[in-house]
Amino acid sequence: MIKITDLNKSFGSRILFDNLNLNINEKEKVGLVGRNGHGKTTLFKIILGQSDYESGSVSMPKNYKIGYLSQHINFTSLTVLDEACLALPKDEADEKWKAQKVLSGLGFSKESLLRNPQEFSGGYKIRVNLAKVLLSDANMLMLDEPNNYLDIVAIRWLTGFLRSWKGELILITHDRKFMDGVITHCAAIHRCKARKIEGQTQKLYEQIEKEEEIYEKTRLNVEKKKKQTELFIRRFRAKARLAGMVQSRIKSLEKQENLEELTEIENLDFSFSALPFNAAKMLSVYNLKFGYDKPLPPLIQKLSFDVLKKDRICVVGKNGKGKSTLLKLLAGRLSPDDGGIKKHPDLQSAYFVQSDAAELNPMKNVFEEILSSDVKILPQKARNIAGAMMFSGDDALKKVEFLSGGEKSRVLLGKILAKPCHLLLLDEPTNHLDMESCESLIDAVNEFDGSVIMVTHNEELLHNIAEKLIVFDRDEAKLFDGTYKEFLERQGWEDESGDIKSKTASGKKVFTKEELKKQRAVLIQEKSKVLKPLEEEISSLENKISAKEKELSENTEKLARACVEKDIAFLAEGAKNDKNLKKEIENLYLSLADFTADYENKSEIFRLKMAEIGE
Repeated sequence: MIKITDLNKSFGSRILFDNLNLNINEKEKVGLVGRNGHGKTTLFKIILGQSDYESGSVSMPKNYKIGYLSQHINFTSLTVLDEACLALPKDEADEKWKAQKVLSGLGFSKESLLRNPQEFSGGYKIRVNLAKVLLSDANMLMLDEPNNYLDIVAIRWLTGFLRSWKGELILITHDRKFMDGVITHCAAIHRCKARKIEGQTQKLYEQIEKEEEIYEKTRLNVEKKKKQTELFIRRFRAKARLAGMVQSRIKSLEKQENLEELTEIENLDFSFSALPFNAAKMLSVYNLKFGYDKPLPPLIQKLSFDVLKKDRICVVGKNGKGKSTLLKLLAGRLSPDDGGIKKHPDLQSAYFVQSDAAELNPMKNVFEEILSSDVKILPQKARNIAGAMMFSGDDALKKVEFLSGGEKSRVLLGKILAKPCHLLLLDEPTNHLDMESCESLIDAVNEFDGSVIMVTHNEELLHNIAEKLIVFDRDEAKLFDGTYKEFLERQGWEDESGDIKSKTASGKKVFTKEELKKQRAVLIQEKSKVLKPLEEEISSLENKISAKEKELSENTEKLARACVEKDIAFLAEGAKNDKNLKKEIENLYLSLADFTADYENKSEIFRLKMAEIGE
């Protein structure tokens, strides 16, 4: 559906695309990967016509509509629901239930749908924009890091939505698990070219690695043969009887293609510095209570847990429930309303939060900011840390005011690396990192000799790091003493109605055939018991809607005749009937949306349960 041919794009002397070719075909869902700064977002802008290029072409069918997630906020409606409905196609403008369904999936409660969208935080405003993109009558969706502002529950819903999307999709995300759960194909921007395969990210990375390994072996072999040929020519050039052979080798050498050595791609490669800690316990949280708005229930109450030496604790849950607040309390930036946090007197912690980027001195350069983190740090070490954060050479002298959001995030990480500590407090550290950098972060956290408490929605990190969890769910925060896999298997995320738990286990338990048979029978019976009443209610609502729409159609015909016949008496009554019928139909559709969303959620839960037992 989109064909990119021989695309060339440069920024000054830096080549971004060199005869790049990429096709997105019908029904393909393509994950676009590549290092930060290699051109993923630029390619998006070129496709959308928002950025120019030196040469090449981008072609797509006539009237092909692209839905793009914009970071620009421009709301004109007084409620979230009405704002989302603006994106509905004209022939679906009255079907508000569709907007309600999408907004609910993205984490908006029924009450919040009637609030002014301007009242919400920046993250929730982006969610409204995302809802509008998903509701639009687009042929293709182009989503650049849509999960940055979503919590785990919303990401899981979005995964299902995109998987069932009927059109084309191009997705950029640092969350490999999310991407692999959606895409049919994977494309990489690598060494100024595009490489696309059918399958998931790991397959593409392995293929690129294998191809480059073969290329390097071929290059070395060619170099070796070239040196042997040059040696032969020098040694026997003066031998008359070997003149023919020498000339033949000279011609062969001239025709030989030069294979350039592959340049090393800069990689985020770092490690956190740990201070020795001799005690077993770093801190204790006991009966912790905190809330911002005193009339409202507190965000955190009766929360107790210990942080031991070398703990790996991840804080998870929906947005706005108190995860980041907990880290602020642990970092000492907020004070508890009740209970307390008892820290070991020697404890030194480092706190990473994206919002601290605003505190960076815009007039300092990267090197100076890192150097200012610790009075004991040597200039050479600050330079090395800057290099590890991908600010090598003159890039370390870039002023903060000219850095992108992702670059500022790397500076903040660099400042933490510069100061050894016992405890790392990390709030969404992967938001501005690419996939390779996320893997580097996982390695760095696992190798850190201290303890880590991290807020994240990235399930890849949760599976690879978490040994304990602080779970914010159902309006409470609790310690779960186990891995994320164990949490999904034993507890899972409770859905909005609170009566069934949604689980997704990364592995399958082993049961006997008889046990599996019994489990399936129980599950099928439970599924019928739960879903049948919903099916009956949905069918009843559809019949009511059909009857009301027929009644509305007949009333419309009567109104048309009354206009022709100038039947004044009926016109007033018919107009009133028209208004009432439309209102009744809208309410029926809203009820249908609720029951349909509930049915789909519960159906997915049963599907996942069946998958767990191998069905």
